[in-house]
Amino acid sequence: MHDISSLWNSAAMALAGMLVLTVMGWVCSLARHDASLADRIWPLFFALAATTATVVHLPLTTRGVCLLALVTAWALRLGVYITWRNWGHGEDRRYVQMRERHGKAFTWRSLYLVFGLQAVLAWVISAPLLTGIASRAPLTTVDMFGMALAVFGILFETVADAQLSTFKRDPAHRGQVMQGGLWAYSRHPNYFGEACTWWGFGLVACATGYYWTLLSPLLMTVLLLRVSGVSLLEQDITERRPAYREYMARTNAFIPGPRRSGTSRGRST
Repeated sequence: MHDISSLWNSAAMALAGMLVLTVMGWVCSLARHDASLADRIWPLFFALAATTATVVHLPLTTRGVCLLALVTAWALRLGVYITWRNWGHGEDRRYVQMRERHGKAFTWRSLYLVFGLQAVLAWVISAPLLTGIASRAPLTTVDMFGMALAVFGILFETVADAQLSTFKRDPAHRGQVMQGGLWAYSRHPNYFGEACTWWGFGLVACATGYYWTLLSPLLMTVLLLRVSGVSLLEQDITERRPAYREYMARTNAFIPGPRRSGTSRGRST
């Protein structure tokens, strides 16, 4: 266990740093007329939280070192991938639609509707990182399982993103539905990997005695499934690609599993 006051101190410092990063990102988005910069900042929030906890609770335990390494690897991978994927494509259509709905008011409203909201969510979700890095409790088998699950999740979503990127780069696949590799078993294997990563972090935090931190991966899973992930994305895709409906009928939405019987007109790789 660890001192509650120092934990709250690192949490407050992490929130302050996130809010500063929020304002910086928002100002840059105004200059670029691109609110989707918020997506690139998202992984930086967690790297900042982990770094803050590290500074406050030096020297780190083995658990702390492992968590810091895993979060850094996750944040770098995701941040670089999102930046590379969106480079030169302008503002994401989700934010374009928000901009159209709010009109000129979106300039100011994006500060709290987009950037501020993400900062608060990231702060809440970062709870396992703050508690895990701060803990001085000895390592347990729960720690080992949690770290293994986090590594699995990072690798799983990395492979899924790489497969999708390779598919999209081929001009012959334009307008087609990706159904190969991990995408043959889940319509959103990258989101499944993301959820595994955060449940892994949650288990590590549980090993320190802070079971309430499981609210973090639970919230992340809800976001991935019901808010900014599966539901929102599939509503958009089915409107643009009719073949996706057949893919939906044959393939699990989230947890990988065997394909259901049927035929598909989408291209498979």
